[in-house]
Amino acid sequence: MQLVITADTHVPKRARDLPARLWAAIDAADVVLHAGDWVDVSLLDALEARARRLVGVYGNNDGPELRARLPEVGRAELDGLRVAVVHETGPKTRREERCTARFPDCDLLVFGHSHIPWDSVAPGGLRLLNPGSPTDRRAQPHATWLTARVAAGRLDQVELHRLPPR
Repeated sequence: MQLVITADTHVPKRARDLPARLWAAIDAADVVLHAGDWVDVSLLDALEARARRLVGVYGNNDGPELRARLPEVGRAELDGLRVAVVHETGPKTRREERCTARFPDCDLLVFGHSHIPWDSVAPGGLRLLNPGSPTDRRAQPHATWLTARVAAGRLDQVELHRLPPR
């Protein structure tokens, strides 16, 4: 099962649309995980139309229309992998400990908000992934998103995709 993991797309405020390379990955994926800050409902509509399966949540920049359609926390079981998606996890200090306590029944937590890619494993085994942002790199050298593969309850082939600076 092929995953695309993205967050903090901020369309159309930070970009008119998602990058073509990301759309191509979405079209090829089995599941798209989006960790919030869509900004406009038109991107949600477009992703729902193109993704085979979408697990998305709202972020702090998402208004009432998006909040009416998306949960604060999304959950899915993907070929035996227990996944949670959330926008904010708080400060990076003690993140793994905090998230393990909040999501004790999960194998993978996808989050956004910071626009900073993150990949760590908590002592109890929870994997934490933040894809960064494909449209608003902030202080990062590149705009980014992730792909990964799930098979028999295991996550592998996690790859950070970098876009050239605009």
